[in-house]
Amino acid sequence: MGKLHLAERNLDREKTPLKANVNANVNANVNVNVSTQKLGRDYSMSTVMVVDDSVTLREMIADLLKGRGLNVTVASDGVEALEQIKANRPDLVVLDIVMPRMNGYEVCRRLKSDPKTQNLPVVMCSSKSEEFDRYWGMKQGADAYIAKPFHPQELVGTIKQLLRG
Repeated sequence: MGKLHLAERNLDREKTPLKANVNANVNANVNVNVSTQKLGRDYSMSTVMVVDDSVTLREMIADLLKGRGLNVTVASDGVEALEQIKANRPDLVVLDIVMPRMNGYEVCRRLKSDPKTQNLPVVMCSSKSEEFDRYWGMKQGADAYIAKPFHPQELVGTIKQLLRG
């Protein structure tokens, strides 16, 4: 059995949500604008940028993704993220919404309006869990929206699906 199949089997065993000091539903809702067709791409060499102003959440998400064989870069706000993406484009961005200097909505709008980054998948991952927040995130061009707190397999599964194409 290959590494990818083992990782997928292990995802089913994780039932503990990542928690932070946020006010959100325990049941995370996930919206994804991608095909569910499995293309079998090996995503393990992909680079994911995690953008969150919370050091704890940034490190938690980064450690989760590194544990799944992904390369991870981090940024603490939208301005830093755009600078890093311009210098070294990742394969996918996990983006918080509420951040200093530039919020996640604006980062997403800028990425999706730039021909160089318009096809870069963006997963918004935020404590803003109202239906309008999801709608607005997707309207800005996000490819998926996950509300915090979330189950690790929801985030990893969404990222894997987007990296596959």
